[in-house]
Amino acid sequence: MKKTFGNTSGLKATQLRDIENLYRFKTPPEAVASAPLVEALCRLSHDIRRQIGVLSERSGKISHVVVGDHKSIMLPDTSDYPAPPGRLKGLRCIHTHLKEEPLTQDDLTDLSLLRLDLIAAVTLKPDGSPGLLHLATLSADPFHKGACRIYPPMAAYDNGISCLDLIKSIETDLSKKTALHDVDSGAERAILISVTAVSNKSQAEASIKELTELARSSDIEVLNTVIQYRKKIDPRFLLGTGKLEDLSILAMHQGATLVIFDQELSPSQVKAITDRIEIKVIDRTQLILDIFARRAKTSEGKLQVELAQLQYMLPRLIQQNTALSRLAGGIGGRGPGETKLEMDRRKIRDRITHIEKALEQVKKQRQLQKSRREKKGLPVISIIGYTNAGKSTLLNTLTKSNVLAESRLFATLDPSSRRMKFPKDIEVIITDTVGFIKDLPKELRVAFGATLEELESADILLHVIDSSNPDYQSHILSVRKILEDLKVDRIETIHVLNKMDLIHPDTLAELMAETDGIPISAKNAATLQPLIDKITGLIEKN
Repeated sequence: MKKTFGNTSGLKATQLRDIENLYRFKTPPEAVASAPLVEALCRLSHDIRRQIGVLSERSGKISHVVVGDHKSIMLPDTSDYPAPPGRLKGLRCIHTHLKEEPLTQDDLTDLSLLRLDLIAAVTLKPDGSPGLLHLATLSADPFHKGACRIYPPMAAYDNGISCLDLIKSIETDLSKKTALHDVDSGAERAILISVTAVSNKSQAEASIKELTELARSSDIEVLNTVIQYRKKIDPRFLLGTGKLEDLSILAMHQGATLVIFDQELSPSQVKAITDRIEIKVIDRTQLILDIFARRAKTSEGKLQVELAQLQYMLPRLIQQNTALSRLAGGIGGRGPGETKLEMDRRKIRDRITHIEKALEQVKKQRQLQKSRREKKGLPVISIIGYTNAGKSTLLNTLTKSNVLAESRLFATLDPSSRRMKFPKDIEVIITDTVGFIKDLPKELRVAFGATLEELESADILLHVIDSSNPDYQSHILSVRKILEDLKVDRIETIHVLNKMDLIHPDTLAELMAETDGIPISAKNAATLQPLIDKITGLIEKN
């Protein structure tokens, strides 16, 4: 016998049997619902004084039977029926209303968020016979009010509605819209959203702009950005349910495959949101982890990124319950009663332990290299700064080397070291580091601990600042906070105002006064002499 969804407590055995028998009904694909099905729904609903609904496939086969209470039904998980871009889910919902009332806002929300073919409510007459049928479909027009088309009340059956033609028409219009976005390219296509209680619009706009750059650095096509200001953040969905519905409709019309939140989401929030909008949802931390995974080249870098990903994933397993079969390594000796979720957790914990041991060896090797440098007495200069500030370009220009330098966030993950001779035969070691970013995920900070600890041995820090970035002040604060967390903020630091050629001289003069910084253009060696003189003076003084 197939499962009945919803609350069936308090029902008699005969009533439960009649409800289960609803699975035997089949509706002609062209009809909203067959007369026998409508009559059976109304009779049962009148008998138990609760709403009853069914979800049926386009073939007419009933896939779910749902029992609600006297005023609503709660639709079950329908993730087994995906809705690709330009298509609907292939399920229609027909349920009862105990009184003469139209479709509710909850009905329309279910239609929108789940991308149903249609939703219909049959009202009951006092004697339990079918009254009027209230019908709604999604609108192919994204600017249509509520994104739903509500039809005038009609006869419960023999109402002249040709369902398949209606659905085909909606999907044809949706396909035309999504075709404009080349949804078959294979690339992820995202809508970015920020939900903030902060009234500072410039701060929120700067943050969503940075999220856009992060997405593009991960080769994600950004379709749209949305900022919602709220007096109080919704603890379950983060954003309001109305905005969540708008987001679902926007994703449908633009052919989005992904929604990225600027704020870190808890495991329960990810589940609650994906249950409602049925589209892949990630947060800023996951996006940064993805970029690191793509960019890491050395075995050490790959281990660090994998460790960060696993530490992020472990507490979220209880919500996701995913197989994670792609992870390397495995263990034996699992008891026959152990669940798949427990196996996944154990697998991840064992892998974390293995990586931590490997990174401990890396730490020892770095300490050995550090002691060798100290024996040679070579000063160490570490280049630090916000991601994409121009650190690798400066290293290349100073040392005439060829470290990868791209105008994209986190182009460099694996640290590079080069020797360099300054005037007066002063030889130094210059190291490049991974770029910092606001709210750097704690998992990454832990995983890259061995790399970041290299800063402890630096004699001078070159803090490279993108002077052309309007948000440079928050970038400086973010870098300072990370230096404080690493307890290296007392090391002699030179502020380097990069990209001086991209800003007005008057603005540059103000920045110099504000930061006591040295202006340069990292691509132009001729501009670096004042910086070299400053470094030389500090080395001689020490």
